[in-house]
Amino acid sequence: MGDLSLGTWRRDPGTVVRRGVSVPDGAPAALTIVAESEVPGVPTEWSPHSHPMHLLVWVRGGTLTSRIGNRIFTVPPGFGLWLPAGVVHGGRLTAAAELHDAFFAPERTPVEFAGPTSIAVTPLLESLLLRLAGTGLDAGARARTEAVVFDVLDPAERQFALELPGDPRIDTIAEALLGNPADDRGLPEWAAQLGVSERTITRAFREATGLSFAQWRQALRVHEALKLLSEGVDVGSVSERLGYSQPSTFIAAFRRVMNVTPGAVMSGIPYPLS
Repeated sequence: MGDLSLGTWRRDPGTVVRRGVSVPDGAPAALTIVAESEVPGVPTEWSPHSHPMHLLVWVRGGTLTSRIGNRIFTVPPGFGLWLPAGVVHGGRLTAAAELHDAFFAPERTPVEFAGPTSIAVTPLLESLLLRLAGTGLDAGARARTEAVVFDVLDPAERQFALELPGDPRIDTIAEALLGNPADDRGLPEWAAQLGVSERTITRAFREATGLSFAQWRQALRVHEALKLLSEGVDVGSVSERLGYSQPSTFIAAFRRVMNVTPGAVMSGIPYPLS
């Protein structure tokens, strides 16, 4: 099923596909946290891969979407994604985004998360990790910095991940919406096209995702909106691209999911992921 099997929506033109993020070359094996950053400058996709170390990834000036199992995580500015060692994941980065990552040695990491977890990347946490990415820290200074990182490494107040159906009864709908979030076909149209009842579609979405069809489509549109807003697209244009009749309708829908307005996202104000 094309893009659906990749776990994310349509690939941006000019996307460069890479095999995966790896621990920086030359990083001493004795380090507990190894941090780095880069600006690819083009839309970038990482094929599914895993790491022997825990990974925290966050971005500035764009968004990262990551496929993990049947879930898509969107990582906008101000938040990061924690990936436990061994978790298979792929990802896509928008063109202008600055990518930051930090690898954590599992045997020396005193914090645990049950699985992939959205992390609140506060200014303090980011400054500590950027300090560790620099050179010149002696062993004592590095140990003290790492200790504070572990003290402030906390999950975001609320998690935000889109569950992909993985159900042949409705995968055609999911694929269409991933390719075009503005697709406004409702239950009657989809039921007629697929030759099933509206009740079957409704039940399948509930069973596979825990959401109704309308709620799932709205959540997907919020993922796309986060990407567009982080790229600097204005609210009116985002509303139009996502198929809303007017910006106020989009703002209300966005706020129902995210608990903040799109303007708060654009201004960089920290907000809880839903």
